[in-house]
Amino acid sequence: MRVTHLSLTDFRNYRTADVPFAPGANLFVGRNGQGKTNLVESLGYLSTLGSHRVSSDSALIRQGADAAIVRARIQHDGRELLVEVQLNRSASNRAQVNRAAIKPRELPRYFSSVLFAPEDLALVRGEPGIRRRFLDQLLIQRNPRFSAVIADYERVLKQRNTLLKSARASRVRADQLGTLDIWDDRLVALGSELVDARLDLVARLSVPLVSAYRSVAGDDHHPRLLPQLTIRGASVDDEEEPEPTAVTDQAGSTTQDAFRQALAEARPKELDRGLTLVGPHRDDLLFELNGLPAKGYASHGESWSFALALKLASAELLRRESSTGDPVLILDDVFAELDQARRRMLATAVGGYEQVLITAAVLDDVPEELAAHTVRIEAGTVVEAPGA
Repeated sequence: MRVTHLSLTDFRNYRTADVPFAPGANLFVGRNGQGKTNLVESLGYLSTLGSHRVSSDSALIRQGADAAIVRARIQHDGRELLVEVQLNRSASNRAQVNRAAIKPRELPRYFSSVLFAPEDLALVRGEPGIRRRFLDQLLIQRNPRFSAVIADYERVLKQRNTLLKSARASRVRADQLGTLDIWDDRLVALGSELVDARLDLVARLSVPLVSAYRSVAGDDHHPRLLPQLTIRGASVDDEEEPEPTAVTDQAGSTTQDAFRQALAEARPKELDRGLTLVGPHRDDLLFELNGLPAKGYASHGESWSFALALKLASAELLRRESSTGDPVLILDDVFAELDQARRRMLATAVGGYEQVLITAAVLDDVPEELAAHTVRIEAGTVVEAPGA
């Protein structure tokens, strides 16, 4: 899979932009703040329905505009698709494929990309929510159906939390909350599906992660991914509640059984706090290097290598499983962080992908073999693009 052309309207600092793309490596060069990252961010949005820099879609719309449009021509196996999304400030977003309307959540079916940026260091050093979001985005890319599963789980969770808050305010006893059991059934059904899918994903990522880490770090530090499940008794630090309820683990129990038991044991504390304390919305993923947690023990370079390897492993997993071929690999301002040896290793690691998009402030930071197709960006304008 590769992008052949990108058009933007009122996206970030671009009033309009039209950029041709080549197979293989495409390098976008410009001083910081000129808009090169905005170009690749737009493509990242098409495959993940989100930005790697901001949480709100409205931040992606140019100041003073009511809507932004991202339009990309995608090619695979001789077939070309026109994929479009319109981001609206005051209405629902809209999407099209070959001018036919689709639901925006269906976009990942048609375009797949994996983006690595400096912000991804937070995967290793940041809060649990960042790692949950990483897993869920990858789940949706592998199977877009999970977009609906996650949305349904979040709706049920919100309703259950509302009921818990209401019960806390009115001092209702646990045995008087029959309505809560109904929400528990739905939460367990959706949450267990999400937990099992995440566990399967982590297992599938583990092998390519080891290879990817070695390819970018030059050493084997035995990277591992260890799920931390609150329904199995894990105590996860989270921004909302620092001390979730611990539950008794039952070896060999199904995910649904463990979830039900966890909710039963947590109910008194949940009524006291007015919040659902166990479930996939509070789980975490522990990263290990050489048997120690990467968070708190890994150096900056090791943390950077782990985060980058995690994205390369994601790309490898998608290319193995997808019927549409390689995902488009996006490296945003990566090479400035690396020495010459690591730049060469990374260039070798990504050389086999059908298309790689790279941003850099300094042309000399990027190995020559990745700079054959160079696009120069200045103040939200494409000032030089081969073939334009």
